[in-house]
Amino acid sequence: MAALQTVGTSVLRVDGYEKITGSRRYSSDVLLADTLVGKALRSPHPHARIVSIDTSGARAVPGVHAVLTAADLPSPFVGKRIYDVPILARDRVRYVGERVAAVVADDLEAAEEALERIVVEYEELPAVFDPFEAMQDGAVILHPDFASYRGVTAVPSVPNVHLQTRMGRGDVERGFGEADVIYEDRFSMPMQHQCYLEPRACVVHVDGTGRTRVWTANKQPFGIKAALAEAVGVDPESITVLPASIGGDFGGKSGLIDEPLAHLLSRATGRPVRMVMSYTEELGAGNPRHAAVVMIRSGLKRDGWLVAQHATLIFNSGAYAGYKPTVSLAGAEAACGVYRTPHALMEASYVYTNQIPCAHFRGPGWVQAAFAIECHIDMLADRLGIDPLEMRRLNALGPDDPPPTGDHWRDLRAREVLDQCVTMAGWGEERPANVGRGLALTYEHIGTGKSGAIMSVDETGQVKLITGVPDVGTGAHTMLCQLAAEVLTIPPEQITVEIGGTSTAPFDSGSGADRVTYVAGTAVHGTAGKLRDELSSLAAELMGWPEGKVRLEGGSFRAEGVKDGVVFQELASRAAKASGGQVQVRHEVVLEGHLEERNVTAHIVEVAVDPETGQIDVRRVSSVQDIGRVLNPMLAEGQVQGAAIIGLGYAVMENLTIEGGRSTSTHLGDYKMPSIADVPDFQQAFLDSEEGPAPYGSKAVGEVNICGMAPAIANAVYDAVGVRITDLPLTAEKVLDALHER
Repeated sequence: MAALQTVGTSVLRVDGYEKITGSRRYSSDVLLADTLVGKALRSPHPHARIVSIDTSGARAVPGVHAVLTAADLPSPFVGKRIYDVPILARDRVRYVGERVAAVVADDLEAAEEALERIVVEYEELPAVFDPFEAMQDGAVILHPDFASYRGVTAVPSVPNVHLQTRMGRGDVERGFGEADVIYEDRFSMPMQHQCYLEPRACVVHVDGTGRTRVWTANKQPFGIKAALAEAVGVDPESITVLPASIGGDFGGKSGLIDEPLAHLLSRATGRPVRMVMSYTEELGAGNPRHAAVVMIRSGLKRDGWLVAQHATLIFNSGAYAGYKPTVSLAGAEAACGVYRTPHALMEASYVYTNQIPCAHFRGPGWVQAAFAIECHIDMLADRLGIDPLEMRRLNALGPDDPPPTGDHWRDLRAREVLDQCVTMAGWGEERPANVGRGLALTYEHIGTGKSGAIMSVDETGQVKLITGVPDVGTGAHTMLCQLAAEVLTIPPEQITVEIGGTSTAPFDSGSGADRVTYVAGTAVHGTAGKLRDELSSLAAELMGWPEGKVRLEGGSFRAEGVKDGVVFQELASRAAKASGGQVQVRHEVVLEGHLEERNVTAHIVEVAVDPETGQIDVRRVSSVQDIGRVLNPMLAEGQVQGAAIIGLGYAVMENLTIEGGRSTSTHLGDYKMPSIADVPDFQQAFLDSEEGPAPYGSKAVGEVNICGMAPAIANAVYDAVGVRITDLPLTAEKVLDALHER
């Protein structure tokens, strides 16, 4: 392959200038004439029957234009896979913060006063917050009509469980019979909020003809279009979702939240409606990461070989399952790690409780599973008197080894990643007292989906790329520009990116699941190839060159036997003029199914622990991963570090606590998360690999780097002071208590 010119270089972000100058437009920045403000009344109870709702006082507030309750709505339930979420609570509420009624007014003050004047009579019902209690015989059943919900394919026999999954290989009971020793450990993880800077926001306008325009902080515009149409009972073709920037996502902005209410309020008033969640609403009624309990039982030979593993995962879904993009969490597959275990079984249960409904946060299920298995591996090594590094080297999957999931993986480079990280971090070097190093070896999959792109050149010779995939902060549009520029052999600056709406861009599955580089990248790469071929054909016609003998290289079109070429911009300009002002191509791809590639990451973290206070100081993080070819080193490093900081917060401080069904955090000042002062020294490296399924042999980068931080820190704390914390976060209080108990 010829040397690459743009791919592999650190190109500046295409949206950088607008973001740092504040000129980037987000959903709540959309200013339409006569826009009204919508707000929702929320339940104060975790579980209660709605006896009556009196809205007369709210309707009398000056400036209020409409008040809605469930009786006014056309659709009983919405959801993404299981349809169990009411737009407004009908007969009962199932969590503190559930929407009960909605108002729309001239301004926020009038809307909030109207909410205060709505009188709801509740009959409180028994509530259950712990998933293990919810699964017991005799527990209050939160969804007695579960079997009738759309999307339900099986009804588990365990109370309040909406889904159970199993995967694995071999015969676990046989494996335990062959083991010399058997150990079992239990781990628990809390909820974690995505804490994006921009809260959920949308503007919806239903005009007099029934046509709907939507601006929303959502990373899946085409998915929102279809879901909204279904929720409010209209033709999807009557809805257009228009581009708006997204001020952070981290996996949390994919499903319907306020869009159906905003649509119904706009339809009732004939005016645009803006709805923006406050951070009190976000932290009390958003869609955070699932709290989980993971129990792993392992059978081993005395020399450390894994023979059998049985992992049981319990995920607290909260009040509803419909917010999850998929019914299950894909990361449950990682509960036996990236290890060569001949007999493995992973069983996951997803449980209804009376708390905030959970959805996806980057690394859904992967983060919880990784904490459990990577701490467990260290604990097994300690019991057997084996160095944790050697334990992993002994059991890590090789390129041709079958994984514990029972699938087939390829190009797995777990041992290479591990060895390079160990060398870079100085694993075996001496360290002072109360300073420890911890290791974690984690992985994720690469998502699939559909995407397309439109590329054109006009009479100026400038290239325009239209894509339907939003950039949620990852630099996706910059990466897409680089791919197109590489094919067209021009600088990325000659390409402008336009985020298309659902009426102007080809369908795209949206950002998420580590799919964008593979799916959207493949679509753009193919579109650029089509544009190159079209211009080459036109070049032959315009220049009198032999058809089929034109090539594009070094930014110029050339033909065999012709001395001088024509630079891209000049030829593109001439071709556009000859074609009526524009040359345009379109290309779409469908890349579905289960990919065999996995991207593996090793983390080594160094911590210092104060034995008098239990305070953990995370000093240094070393990270090595296989992401295939690195398309943009600067963006890749930013993704690695940003994701690791999310993992750091999850490890030592973040905890969306529920007391009596109510979130104890009412704003970001209450919810502790990392600041710049908490960021440790970083060093990261990437394997020199070109084995990925995405263009130029690339894979995915980002989510997997969250997974290894919490277990590496927990393992480092044990190495530093000899106490093992198995429930996150690893606070100073927990460490100090463990030291005192020891």
